[in-house]
Amino acid sequence: MELGDQEVPAAKPDIEVEWSAFFQEAVGTVLSSYGWFILLGCVLLYMLKQRFSDNISSLLTSPPRSTEDPNDVVRRQEAVAAARMRMQEELNAQAERFKEKQRQLEEEKRRQKIESWESMKEGKSYRVVTRVSQPEEPSPSTSASSAAPKPKPDRKPLRGAGYNPLTGDGGGTCAWRPGRRGPSAGGG
Repeated sequence: MELGDQEVPAAKPDIEVEWSAFFQEAVGTVLSSYGWFILLGCVLLYMLKQRFSDNISSLLTSPPRSTEDPNDVVRRQEAVAAARMRMQEELNAQAERFKEKQRQLEEEKRRQKIESWESMKEGKSYRVVTRVSQPEEPSPSTSASSAAPKPKPDRKPLRGAGYNPLTGDGGGTCAWRPGRRGPSAGGG
């Protein structure tokens, strides 16, 4: 389409115009909202690159490590396998000892049950059988002095033997006091 000697530029399709307007609006919105964060992030990345550029370049350009001697590797693996085998043998031995101890305990319990059953058949108390294996303690005498329970020697009694809380003679500071006279302190 010509008008005289000038050419009229072809109009852009509507879809390109819409996309360019959308892109300009989106970029403008992001930059206006997060512009300072983006700038600070770029500066931080630049500083990190400057600081670690030597390390990164040396990692990228360095030749791979020389492989270790295969004989050393095999010896190390054999040593590890031997150590594991020793530890497994120790564990197996401990398990056997534990099983044997459990068997002995079960045998002892079974034997005590049999003895208890036999003593019960004879009319004796089954508790007598269990006390035989333990050292016997002297039986307390039935005198008047033993009527009050004696405190254990390793503990100190809390109060004297003659203490009675119902008499009020305990010497404590807790006592009944009459209530306060006057109206109660309610919200009024």
